[in-house]
Amino acid sequence: MARTRATFVCQNCGAVTNRWQGRCESCGEWNTIVEEAPASGIGARAAQGAVPGRVLDVEGLTGESRPDPRVETGIAELDRVTGGGFVPGSVLLLGGEPGIGKSTLLLQACAAMALRGARVVYVSGEEAIPQVRLRAVRLGLAGARVELAAATNVEDIVTTLREGRRPALVIIDSIQTMYSHVIESAPGTVTQVRGCAQALIRYAKTSGATVMLVGHVTKDGQVAGPRVVEHMVDAVLSFEGDSSHHFRMLRAMKNRFGATDEIGVFEMTGLGLTEVANPSALFLAGRDASAPGAAVLAGMEGTRPLLVEVQALVAPSPLGMPRRAVVGWDANRLSMIVAVLEAHAGLRFGAHDIYLNVAGGLRIAEPAADLAAAAALVSSLSGAVLPPDAVYFGEIGLSGAVRPVIHSGLRLKEAAKLGFRRAIVPESGRDSFENAAPDIRLLTCGHIATLASQIVQSAEGEAVLRPAGRRSAG
Repeated sequence: MARTRATFVCQNCGAVTNRWQGRCESCGEWNTIVEEAPASGIGARAAQGAVPGRVLDVEGLTGESRPDPRVETGIAELDRVTGGGFVPGSVLLLGGEPGIGKSTLLLQACAAMALRGARVVYVSGEEAIPQVRLRAVRLGLAGARVELAAATNVEDIVTTLREGRRPALVIIDSIQTMYSHVIESAPGTVTQVRGCAQALIRYAKTSGATVMLVGHVTKDGQVAGPRVVEHMVDAVLSFEGDSSHHFRMLRAMKNRFGATDEIGVFEMTGLGLTEVANPSALFLAGRDASAPGAAVLAGMEGTRPLLVEVQALVAPSPLGMPRRAVVGWDANRLSMIVAVLEAHAGLRFGAHDIYLNVAGGLRIAEPAADLAAAAALVSSLSGAVLPPDAVYFGEIGLSGAVRPVIHSGLRLKEAAKLGFRRAIVPESGRDSFENAAPDIRLLTCGHIATLASQIVQSAEGEAVLRPAGRRSAG
């Protein structure tokens, strides 16, 4: 009989090696390789006496399909991110930093569904039942009929869930604490996480229950463990926030049944998380419109328009290598905008420290923020105050040209709703949105040099930007 060879699996990327080594050659992480049983590892051979497969019934694309209606939680922001509610039989993965409020959000969702008569099961592998009850009492949810369990064996959990009425929602907190007795590995390893997730997914697909898996995150904000779990589930949600701010954001990173990059905004209070119906007003609250270096971006998060303030501080640097600090935006994008302003607008930032911040702790990733960031930088460098009733959006190319962005009409409507009366927008493509918000005066900008000249000369009352002509209705 041949000797069984050990298998070593990286817990970060899932790569398999034949020997232990300190650094994974695939992902470059240190001390992530763990020995696992070959019978349950990746690439294991089939067991002796295995049952042969059966012939499956295949169907064509044509045919009548009646999907079950979505299950709404009663929390509008959560339903918005999931695409209108939970799809029966779907599996979702929720990640977030420790203490951000994942358990609070899920407990509130469970209570809201239980109060509407649905069966909800909350399985905790990290907390005891009395600890979960204490949180429910603090949130005022002790009266909700939520079924609680403290368990980590996935076979016991699935057997319990199959008893009685089918649950509408099952919470597994967290997937890294679960283990299966048929897998010879420690809880949290790649094999255990993959096997337990597969067992829960199989239960969800066969029973029609919605399963929500809670995942730990690494220091980089990514869900811990192999990315294979993210590929297995139907939706990946990220609960984000800053401990120095009182609001939290639920973002859809992947969604097979709805829009990706959709966000829901919550405010953390003493009684838990409350929904924020108008997040733009929250992010703009308390802004100083009379200070230079502040521009309002009309951005988009998924299908939701969002107004945020982009702040810039450009100050002379006593250092040989000036600082470049960015909060809430891409640092490489800032370097590109600074280089374009120097090359095509004649401005000099080489001897200045540059600090850029997105107010409120929101992180912006879309290129439409280029124009607002450039306006804030030029305003801080020149000391000119930007118009308090103006919003900015547009992508800046390496040639200095301002390029159009998507959903311009939605951006203008959101700005008009909050009382803004001017919008600095790209010159090209204005025909598609110039009638979206009649109350807003459109100022077109075709090149970054035009924007810089308008800001520098604004103190002297000289206007360089050209108002966009409007077509008559009909």
